[in-house]
Amino acid sequence: MTGQPIPVIIDCDTGVDDALALLFAVRHPGLDLRAVTCVAGNTDVDGVVRNTLTVLEAAGAGDIPVGRGAERPLIEPARSARHVHGLDGMGDLGLPAPNRNPADVDAVTLLRREILASPRPVTLIPTAPLTNIALLLRTHPEVTRNIERIVFMGGAVATGNATPVAEFNVWHDPEAAAVLLTAGVPITMYGLDVFQRVVVPGADVRRLQASAEPGARLAGRLLAHRPAAPDPDGDDPAGGLGDAGAVCAVADPAGLTTQRLPVEVSLAPGPSRGQTIVDRRPRPGESEIHEGAREQALVDVGLDVDVERYVKLWLATVEG
Repeated sequence: MTGQPIPVIIDCDTGVDDALALLFAVRHPGLDLRAVTCVAGNTDVDGVVRNTLTVLEAAGAGDIPVGRGAERPLIEPARSARHVHGLDGMGDLGLPAPNRNPADVDAVTLLRREILASPRPVTLIPTAPLTNIALLLRTHPEVTRNIERIVFMGGAVATGNATPVAEFNVWHDPEAAAVLLTAGVPITMYGLDVFQRVVVPGADVRRLQASAEPGARLAGRLLAHRPAAPDPDGDDPAGGLGDAGAVCAVADPAGLTTQRLPVEVSLAPGPSRGQTIVDRRPRPGESEIHEGAREQALVDVGLDVDVERYVKLWLATVEG
């Protein structure tokens, strides 16, 4: 490892794969996790705070502040993903209550404080609905001067999961995602197109489950809770890294192939709401010719990923 660690802040809705992201961020020597902020998404915000504190304890993290954020999206009601992540958001594994306490300030205040206090520009990694980030950018736009990049897990070029075209994090709060795209800082979109491909083989999942080390064992239990695909050997299910891949992309950007493309979020009611519309055309079409170009953000969109590279990186980091 060369150079100084990258200062990062994760904004999450800790369910299963957010937990895998936190375990990696705490243990990777090239990342300096300065804070974690919590938002409603996979489960309610109080559950997210509890889960986040539990994971940081299991990871052996230092005194990393955790901030409680938005209880619901900017406009819509909260809509959880408990059917995926369990009633508690963590696979209903019966994990103990944390001994740690959250920070005495809210998530937006914590984000502002830690971003402006960092001696080097911060990389923000939202792995959740983007409500906290939108509130931060609208309330404290001065933070952008000390943000290096925002690498967010959200959106999709091709197929959605919340709807046929919309990914859950963006669908949960489309207006917040639209605010993010106007942040005025470099943005990387780690969307479903790459998110769904990074899968830990079943043999590795079983090894983690049998580990005597609390963080690695928790990682194995979480991966086993939500199998992503049949194991290549056909013996048992493999586990998807999900959100953790976005943090891998910060630690090792060369594993992610991106293209800078115009992106906008569909905000209209109806079946396209929450879609990230990624313009991959080589030249303008009739709409632009006749109506003029719309304002679109240029985003580094993840189109391909070195799966083996990120799986090896995540396993080596979490297992130590």
